[in-house]
Amino acid sequence: MIDLLVTRDYYVAAFLLLGIGTYVMIAAGNFVKKVIGMNIFQTGIFLFFIASAYLEGGTAPVLSDGGPYVSPLPHVLILTAIVVGVALTAVALGMIVRIYAEYGTLTEDTLKEVRNSE
Repeated sequence: MIDLLVTRDYYVAAFLLLGIGTYVMIAAGNFVKKVIGMNIFQTGIFLFFIASAYLEGGTAPVLSDGGPYVSPLPHVLILTAIVVGVALTAVALGMIVRIYAEYGTLTEDTLKEVRNSE
């Protein structure tokens, strides 16, 4: 198990990013910090998919006539996921701006108190 962790350090980095992102999303009370945690989590997912698509000695199917081929599908999916992630971040930050304009706060607990007092 230790040998696997030492030779596949990108998996360790991916799971650290997933853990940090999850912790920030759950523990942070500020909405901007939650969005940052979501982006860190997404980066961990991207790294995991790209690392799992790596093939030692693999080549692109178009460029070679033999040998192991690398599937381009995970890379295409990650490009699509990056675009979706940027759009999601933009929408979330737009909503955060509206929340701040309406309620004057970005913390979850204060917003709950303000909403309950209305």
